[in-house]
Amino acid sequence: MSELKKVLITVKTYPTLSKKYDELVCTAGILEDSSWIRIYPLPFRKLDYDTRYNKYQWIEVPLEKNKSDPRPESYRPTNIDKIKLLDTITTKDDWSERRKVIINKGKAYTNLTKLIEKAKKNELSLATFKPSKILDLTIEETDRDWPKDKLDLLKLKSKQLDLFQTLEEIEKEFSIVPKLPYKFSYKFTDDKGQKSTLMIEDWEIGALYWNCLKSSNWDEKAASEKVKDKYFREFSNRDLYLFLGTTQRHHFTAPNPFVIIGVFYPPFITQPNLFDF
Repeated sequence: MSELKKVLITVKTYPTLSKKYDELVCTAGILEDSSWIRIYPLPFRKLDYDTRYNKYQWIEVPLEKNKSDPRPESYRPTNIDKIKLLDTITTKDDWSERRKVIINKGKAYTNLTKLIEKAKKNELSLATFKPSKILDLTIEETDRDWPKDKLDLLKLKSKQLDLFQTLEEIEKEFSIVPKLPYKFSYKFTDDKGQKSTLMIEDWEIGALYWNCLKSSNWDEKAASEKVKDKYFREFSNRDLYLFLGTTQRHHFTAPNPFVIIGVFYPPFITQPNLFDF
């Protein structure tokens, strides 16, 4: 049964290709009671511009439990045309409003082992995590092209479109975001000193790489170093939290099913505002 829910969008992952749904973005956010919710599948770039939401924007969207996904926070939109854009929470006053919703009212885990145990029991698949220390940002080269079978399927679908669609509508529906040629991962420790390495799948780091590549005159090494400057050197001096999510494929099977689907990096504050609690 569909229900209208108010969600603060905190996560948009870098797009991936799906044989079933074409290009997909995993979207997640915080409900008014500070619990997590995943909105999937959602073909974000096919949305009309007046229904394209930003991170840290409240939206209203009709949702129902995604019966094909057993993870507890997973819901699917029943009508993407009914998405309503609401207020955006800014970073003013040292990110005080964002802190209030995500940190003060929500729960941040500090022990990765306990978090994995909860995922294996299917108690959660989304969480805010506070690492004890970020050790490094690793950068590894990966496949530069999307899988050929998925691209071929999209090309076939584009040829089967309604004859009454315009060229502009076809291009909008089947434009493909470029694949990132590098994989970015954080190495970190938790509150027990356990070291872990998790891949970052946030849209933000992908967009940063492409912007840095352009500003570096298409020098990939220089662009990657600029990404590391921000995500490792700059964020190490901030009050960094990681938004973690499991993948449906590995939720029950992988030793650690989590990836980093977003980062939250407000500045450190020396004295909390009593009115934030």
